[in-house]
Amino acid sequence: MKKIDKRKKYFMVLDTETCPIDRNVEGVTPENMLVYDIGYCIVDKKGNVYKTGSYIVSEIFFGEHYEKMQSSYYANKIPNYFQEIATGSRVVKTWKQISYIIRQVLQEYNITTVVAHNARFDFGVLGTTKKYLQEYSMLPYIEWWDTLKMARSVLGKMPTYQRFCEKNGYLTKNGSLRYTAEIIYQYITQDKDFKENHTGLEDTLIEKEILAYCIKQHKKMDKLLFSKANVKAEMVA
Repeated sequence: MKKIDKRKKYFMVLDTETCPIDRNVEGVTPENMLVYDIGYCIVDKKGNVYKTGSYIVSEIFFGEHYEKMQSSYYANKIPNYFQEIATGSRVVKTWKQISYIIRQVLQEYNITTVVAHNARFDFGVLGTTKKYLQEYSMLPYIEWWDTLKMARSVLGKMPTYQRFCEKNGYLTKNGSLRYTAEIIYQYITQDKDFKENHTGLEDTLIEKEILAYCIKQHKKMDKLLFSKANVKAEMVA
């Protein structure tokens, strides 16, 4: 891993994978989802990676495995998770242990900003899981940036991105441009065969590229999901 440069601003790019509390509830809402996989990477504004982490939440993945995990959207990946746990490429920890590790990393790199794609969902499901497990918040009161907002502000104004979406059918039902992490990464890399893995750590390595790309454009953009003060208010609620 690269050496820490105290002069740089570092970001924690974070992604979660979830399963429903109640499988009968339609749609995917943060209030009905529990985190079973959480990944992060520590990066600078250019997307250079300094540290990574990948953890399975033991209370959800194992404690609720048969009842809830089978209803997860990517339940077909469960056998892969077991193989990776067996080989040590994925680590199983309790919510409390993961919280401790993440807070230590934030302190180590003096991180004041967490980044996620569609960050409101990740922020929401972390809160739902915390309440479900009757635990403390995994993250401290910290600023959140949303790469979905950033991409809409930057890519939404680019004729090349509009043509890319139109050519490949990446439009909503009402004809608007789509901004999934997979589509944006395809555009950035010009790799139309790329498919998102939909596992925590691997998805952060896509999202950190979106972060770096948007910052590189040097354009004014909408990026803030929550300020530190707003996060505190949301977490206490």
